Amino acid sequence: MTIDHLNKIYLNASKFLFLILFCLMACHSDDPSQSEPPPVDGGSFYFGADLSWVNEILDHGGVYKEDNVVKDPYQIFKNKGLNLVRVRLWNNPLWTKEKYGDQGTQLYSDIKDVERTIASAKALGLQVLLDFHYSDTWADPEKQYIPEAWQDIKSIKVLSDSVYNYTFKTLHYLQGKNLQPELVQLGNEINCGLLSTDAPSGFPSCNVCNNQWTNAGEVLNAGIRAVRDVSASASTKTKVILHVADPKNVEWWFDNIKSQALVTDFDMVGFSYYPLWHTTVAIDDISAKVAGFKARFNKDVIILETGYPWTRENADSYNNLFGDAQPLNGFPFTIQGQYDLMKKLTTEVKQGGGVGVIPWEPGAITSGMKDQWGTGSTLDNCAYFDFSGNAIQTMDYMTFQYP
Repeated sequence: MTIDHLNKIYLNASKFLFLILFCLMACHSDDPSQSEPPPVDGGSFYFGADLSWVNEILDHGGVYKEDNVVKDPYQIFKNKGLNLVRVRLWNNPLWTKEKYGDQGTQLYSDIKDVERTIASAKALGLQVLLDFHYSDTWADPEKQYIPEAWQDIKSIKVLSDSVYNYTFKTLHYLQGKNLQPELVQLGNEINCGLLSTDAPSGFPSCNVCNNQWTNAGEVLNAGIRAVRDVSASASTKTKVILHVADPKNVEWWFDNIKSQALVTDFDMVGFSYYPLWHTTVAIDDISAKVAGFKARFNKDVIILETGYPWTRENADSYNNLFGDAQPLNGFPFTIQGQYDLMKKLTTEVKQGGGVGVIPWEPGAITSGMKDQWGTGSTLDNCAYFDFSGNAIQTMDYMTFQYP
């Protein structure tokens, strides 16, 4: 066989192999299952939901359905595109049992309840965001109550050590159960800091609205060290988020938490955006805000809470939090309006380079669940289920093909 013949055979074989590889690549790209990257760290967008109430709702008669078939709510959300579950943790919420009187048998939003939520999520391959409130009850911009167990602390070092030990112990316990969260947030909507409401005399102030940035920084850095120390021996390297309410506060707060409090070792800028409440930033401006935060702080940006009604009606006698205000232009209080708003908000976050959107309690259907003020749900008109417990169209925003 001559050299010319060998060259021709080599060239023909090369062309044939190239065609095979081209076809394989083309077939792979046409496979819908490969059109989105898997929900892993550094990969896809977080389509999340805070489902902190779901266990309690199920325990008190709540029923979730998809197409009129009763199903596990975690499975319904996953079927609709969810890839992240957010769950809150209170230190020692005795009131969540006591509110049921003699019928109370367990605590909710304590470590055992959180363990139940995380196990339900991870059994379905969902990621988890654990929300440390550092309180025995609700923490938000208006209140940051100190846990009962920490009331007698007088030294910022003791307080920082307490936060470190509590955070480490919690995450180490979950790691031992193979339930390590992929994300944590240290504090919830800590606009004026944390551990500050009704503080007893001598308690170290962490109220940044009173310029106590140094103390707040020591506490937050202690929590961050705990996360890093647990992650060092874990397969899951948990990311840290800091969280304030209302995008108008983000630049002021994060500038100061870095420059005055010297807190820099965090991974994400998180903020709440309820468009009916946070009216100084229009929904059309969210993409620019997210892009600006990302560039200014060189961190990933995520919306940790949002919500919007699909009706003014009420499924029970418990008054709703949302629905009294006028709807945003173009987004009526209808299922279509709620769906369109979530598509719009998600589009804005994606266009700004943000990494996720997490509605607050879209599973909050009515049931016999109680809180401090009533029985039922204050968010039944914002949940992603109708008053019969059926999943509604809004959930489809998670599988919409965004540009």
